[in-house]
Amino acid sequence: MNLKNQMRSVLQWENPKEYQLFYKFIDRGDELKNASKLILQPGQGCIFTYEGKIEGVFEEEGLYDLETANKPFFTTLKKFMNAFESEHKTGIWFYRTSEMLNIRWGTRIPITYTDPVYGFPVQLRAYGNYSLRISNAKEFFVNIMAGQLDYFVDQLQEIFLSRITQPISSYLANAKFSYAEIDSHIETIAAEAQVKTVAIFQKLGFELTDFRIEGSSFDPETNKRIGEISDVQADVKSANIAGVDFAELQKLKAMRDAAKNEGMAGASMGMFAGMEMGKTMQQSNAASHTPSNDVRSKLKDLKALFEDDLISESEYQTKKQQLLDLL
Repeated sequence: MNLKNQMRSVLQWENPKEYQLFYKFIDRGDELKNASKLILQPGQGCIFTYEGKIEGVFEEEGLYDLETANKPFFTTLKKFMNAFESEHKTGIWFYRTSEMLNIRWGTRIPITYTDPVYGFPVQLRAYGNYSLRISNAKEFFVNIMAGQLDYFVDQLQEIFLSRITQPISSYLANAKFSYAEIDSHIETIAAEAQVKTVAIFQKLGFELTDFRIEGSSFDPETNKRIGEISDVQADVKSANIAGVDFAELQKLKAMRDAAKNEGMAGASMGMFAGMEMGKTMQQSNAASHTPSNDVRSKLKDLKALFEDDLISESEYQTKKQQLLDLL
């Protein structure tokens, strides 16, 4: 008989791997049957099964003598060990009871919701980190482990993302945060998502102790749509500053662009565009009495048009003098 197998052995989880949640004790020979001691390090627990059934779950750290069986759980364990004929009938899984911190996550499928301001669907991606710990080892073992030899945190990713995505989507749909408001409400969104999923994770046997969203991004189509809307809004604001309607401003800008693209032949077109803009502004100003404070405002608006290259310097100087004459 192998001398090693005649010696009493110690059961313990040596050198747990990073982010490893469960580990089944496996060794050759009769070591499991002949084990005399079991060691649970701080932050460790163990589950004992016999004939496919969970016979005990133990979470208290320490060194235990299986020969004296001074704990109810180990009394049962000792009896099973001395009675069974094949090591395949029994099993011991060590598991981590300590908290696992800063586990990375990121959405593989965009979160889709309708933007409350713009009224079209947007697709949001996000990334961040979360922390967890096993709160009910038996539930975790039954619902997630399913008898595997070991289990790592990254195997939880699909479960985690499928459970957390829906609460985020529902919250965004009801919170009415627009495209531009997402980043300023990241912490609120994360906190709400964690609260709404506490019960779900508890049923699976683990506790989501922290959940953070570090950043977000929208799909290219959403960014393109928002960019186009922003351009139109800027043009509308420019039209209001110039004292013309939006359609008229678009016409004048088109004439100016055409002039720039046609060289010398377009110089007269550019001059004509400037004259038309000046004429339109003059007509707009002549339509009503202009008090001094309004003149100051229009001088500021006129300067903004000049700085945005919407009117030439000569046009700016001419219109500036016209406004100054009103003071």
